[in-house]
Amino acid sequence: MPKLQVVDTNGNEVGEVELSEKVFGITPNKAVLHEAVKMQRASMRLGTHAVKNRSAVRGGGRKPRRQKGTGMARVGTIRSPLWVGGGVVFGPTPRSYAYKLPKKVRRLAIKSALSSKVIDSEVIVLNELKLEAPKTKEMVQILNRIGADRKALIVTNELDEKAVLASRNIPGVKMISADGINVLDVLSYDKVVFTQGALQQIEEVLGS
Repeated sequence: MPKLQVVDTNGNEVGEVELSEKVFGITPNKAVLHEAVKMQRASMRLGTHAVKNRSAVRGGGRKPRRQKGTGMARVGTIRSPLWVGGGVVFGPTPRSYAYKLPKKVRRLAIKSALSSKVIDSEVIVLNELKLEAPKTKEMVQILNRIGADRKALIVTNELDEKAVLASRNIPGVKMISADGINVLDVLSYDKVVFTQGALQQIEEVLGS
């Protein structure tokens, strides 16, 4: 089983924790990771692109000329897609790009992401994260002391309002709860900081 040192907010080692082999010790599946990231990015697309087809373009309600006898092509509206100012044929319309992967694939993807972070020594375990006041300066000092001074994802079992307020203005730092952990966030940050409570919660859910 993978083992990691547990540190406090001063960066001092206060213990050791054994990580679940089923969650943090598997061989990362790169193909599944790729599919999971693709799925999340697709779900983030707004899909609000739109054009006006011939029924949506303003005007063109009257037949511009008679059907026969002019020597020109028959036409029923000046908003025909063949005319300048007419509607657009087969243009993009609002849609959702979201789709879902099977549950087992999603679970394998998050386990692969977590295991890859352990392999790369990019996981830090905190005994707890509590602030007396929502001060950004204090949070910056904590991150520096524990070695997460670059892009860091902080995962806690419960979102503490003071900690959230203190971290939200720090560039490259994001705080989420354990039940909101996802592949894209884990892979996007240089360090992943778990509280012991968050680790326990994740192992209970993914290790079953």
